Formats: sequence, C-alpha cells, structure tokens
Amino acid sequence: MLDLLITHACLPDGRQNMSVAVQNGKIVEVREGLSTDQAPAKETVDAQGWLLSPPFVDPHFHMDATLSYGLPRVNASGTLLEGIALWGELKPLLTGEALVERALAYCDWAVAQGLLAIRSHVDTSDPSLLPVHAMLEVKKRVAPYLDLQLVAFPQDGVLRIPGGLDNLKRALDLGVEVVGGIPHFERTMVEGAASVKLLCELAAERGLLVDMHCDESDDPLSRHIETLAYETQRLGLQGRVNGSHLTSMHSMDNYYVSKLIPLIAQSGVSAVANPLINITLQGRHDTYPKRRGMTRVPELMAAGVTVAFGHDCVMDPWYSLGSADMLDVAHMGLHVAQMTSQAGMRACYEAVTTNAAKVMHLSAYGLAPGCDASFLLLQARDVVEAIRLRPTRLGVWRQGLLLAQSPQQQTRLGLPGRAPLTLTPGLRA
Repeated sequence: MLDLLITHACLPDGRQNMSVAVQNGKIVEVREGLSTDQAPAKETVDAQGWLLSPPFVDPHFHMDATLSYGLPRVNASGTLLEGIALWGELKPLLTGEALVERALAYCDWAVAQGLLAIRSHVDTSDPSLLPVHAMLEVKKRVAPYLDLQLVAFPQDGVLRIPGGLDNLKRALDLGVEVVGGIPHFERTMVEGAASVKLLCELAAERGLLVDMHCDESDDPLSRHIETLAYETQRLGLQGRVNGSHLTSMHSMDNYYVSKLIPLIAQSGVSAVANPLINITLQGRHDTYPKRRGMTRVPELMAAGVTVAFGHDCVMDPWYSLGSADMLDVAHMGLHVAQMTSQAGMRACYEAVTTNAAKVMHLSAYGLAPGCDASFLLLQARDVVEAIRLRPTRLGVWRQGLLLAQSPQQQTRLGLPGRAPLTLTPGLRA
C-alpha cells in the first residue's frame, strides 16, 4: 500500500489528470489517471485539477539580516551603499539569539509559501563569526523541513579588511558549504580580480561550490564576471560556480556582451538575478532615461546559461518589503525582463524552481520517479496562472510529509440586480 496518492493534478509541463504515487518519502510513479483502485494508499488527495509543482527554491538570500528592518534605523535613501553602511551599524548590536529567532521566523514563512530550499549568504567579516554560528544553528534546527545551504560571504571585502580571508576560511572549517565573494566592493578593480582568483583557488582546493556577488553595480566597467568565468575554466570548476546579481551587464555595451555571454556559457557558470532588489537598488544615480539594472536574463538563457531568480532580501537594511513568496520574485522578473511570451513566462517559473535547484545542486528534486516526494499544490491551473495570481498554497509536502495547508480561496459576491455568485481564483469563465 502506498503512503500517499495525489490524483487529478496538473503538472508544470502541461500534463493534466496526473497522479503521483508516494512511498517511503519518494515518488514511485507519475502517470495519467492512476486511481485508488489501481494503487491503494493510506492517504489520497484529490488535486481537483490544480497545479502540483516541485517546491520553490531561493538560490540567493541573506538569512542573517532578514526581518531586521528598522534596526537600528531605517535606510532613509533606500540605496545599496546606505544599506551596507546600516548593516555595519547593526552588526555590533547583534546577538546570536535574535539572529536565530528572526531566521526561524522567516523559515516558517518560507515553508508556508512552499519554499523548501534556500541558499543564504552569511557575513564572515566580523572575527567573532557571530552570524555564521547563528545560521549554522538555524540550519541544524530546520533540517527536518527545509534545506538551508550557507555561503561564506565577506560582506566588507575579503581583501579590504584585515583578517578577511582568515575569517572566511574559519567559517568554512565550521561547516559553511559554499565560497562567496564580493569583488566589486574591494578597494580597486585589480584587488577585485585578485579576490576572485584567490577564492576560486580556495574552492578548488577544498572541493567546494562558489557563489559570488559579482558586479552588483551600474558601472559598465565592473567586469569581474569575466574573471570568474576565466578562473572557473582554468581551475576545472565548470558547473560548480555561480555569479549573483551581474547587474553591471545591464549597462554594458552590446559589443562587449557579445563576447562575455559566450564566455559565461562555455565556463558553465550559472547566474542568479534578484529582480525585486536589482530593480530597487540599481539606477539610483540616473535621472531619465533610468536603467532597470537587472542582468540580461533572456540573453543569458538563450545562450544556454542556467539562470535562476533569488529573493535576496526581506525586511532588512536593503529592502523593507517581501514575504518569502518566490512567485513575487518571478512576477517581478517577468516584467523587468519583458519575458511576456508563453515560453518566457514558463522560463520565469523555472527560474524559481528547477533552475534554482540546479544552482544549489539539489539532489532528488523534481516530479519524477525516484525524486523526493517534496511538492506543493497551488490554486492555479498552470504556471503562468500561478505567476499571475500568486495563489493559495493548498498543501506543502516534504518527503511525503504534509507541512502546511490552506483552504481554497473563494469569494461570495452579492451584487445588486444579480444572482449570488461564488468567485474562485484560477477558474476561467
């Protein structure tokens, strides 16, 4: 007997009336029209034609800063540089207990939204490594229900501050899994390039993944992604390296980009754009015309680069909004990148699911036999409708265990001169 059988589901690839059979936390069968008579189960869920999706994945976040908005003051200008300065003011006031409490609260939000895997960059700049210790504790606590992957992130520059490299190495020794960097924040372009080389060599030596904040700037001459792609090939790190933000690419001339994008594709470097934050923080020195700031998502995708979307920030020194809903991220990314074709909108959904899972190197992810039985049921009929509505999460499962559920959303209308009507989002006339 099966543990769980989902029936009458739509899948992201467009298949309808699909059944998903679960045994021992794994998907054992996915096919059309499988009934309870054919496959008895301890529990059966009738999806009623709603969308069954693999879980949302956030490949770029800052868990150590989340939910700290207003501490010790509000970012008055709303700019990236004031946010960095404000985080510097907040760091001496941080406590491990508060960091853990805020992060756990955010993880609860995430699970409720069907977000079950997060890659979080953790600041290693302070010799105390307080954020690192706190996030390692959070990682341990949430392990039964959420995959939390940590990046050693030298927010103040690995070469810019005394002991920056030593701090980062100690964070890796403690169990942080990914090597991070921020080359555009080093003192000079030369030191930025040197930091990329140094950190990639460290990752190669330790057999680790790399994820660097790269060229988060409107400066078209900030070209550290070129160095990152080169070092990836030189060191044989293909498939293990990600460049995050890459916003300077939005300001680069097309001739240079025509050389750069093939280099990124050949190196196997993936890219993570952060639509909500990139559109908010970039272009601040422009009047009009005003740059969007987000990297060249459709062009990178067309070249075969794996591109994902991250949330980046929620209620912290850089961004006062956010709710852990990756469909908000996909919705903004779709608009900023002008990806309004059917294929483009589906690609934006993949940017917060399958592509994000590839960036994080998640194993057993997806809706196929042998994958973990981790998925969510959305009150939408397809992925485009899911982005449009950001619908109710009717159920969230991890390895066959129900973690969260919500009732279907319906509105009862009683309009003058008309018969009463029940309106259900996601149902077309």
